[in-house]
Amino acid sequence: MKRIMGVDFGDARTGIAVSDLLCTLVGTTTVIHSRNKEKTIAQICTMVTESDVGEIVVGLPKNMDGSEGPRAELCREFAAALESATGLPVRLWDERRTTVEAHNILSQHNYHGKKRKDTVDAVAASLILEGYLAFRGR
Repeated sequence: MKRIMGVDFGDARTGIAVSDLLCTLVGTTTVIHSRNKEKTIAQICTMVTESDVGEIVVGLPKNMDGSEGPRAELCREFAAALESATGLPVRLWDERRTTVEAHNILSQHNYHGKKRKDTVDAVAASLILEGYLAFRGR
């Protein structure tokens, strides 16, 4: 069985979360610090190979009313480029409120300032992946 990777794509930082081998829990997380989409995709490709990933889930930022704005279009383009680069299926997952939830989780654990900034994207990727894994488990 192959792992599933969750991605919270951002302009400067992209959060990454990878499932355990059973695809039931988030196993590892990291953040890619890059403003260059091609470099971000190259790093993800390396992680895909190293972690034996078979599927990728990219967060799709929708507005609270379910509509999509310019950020959603950027994520759709990123997901298409990632699918082309990896050859893996890339799913889009509604990520509404994941960043807000990530900030709340970090506040509860006293992560503030730079420490929070460096962690929030990985936590958001974990929440995207957790939501997708729960959906698959049903």
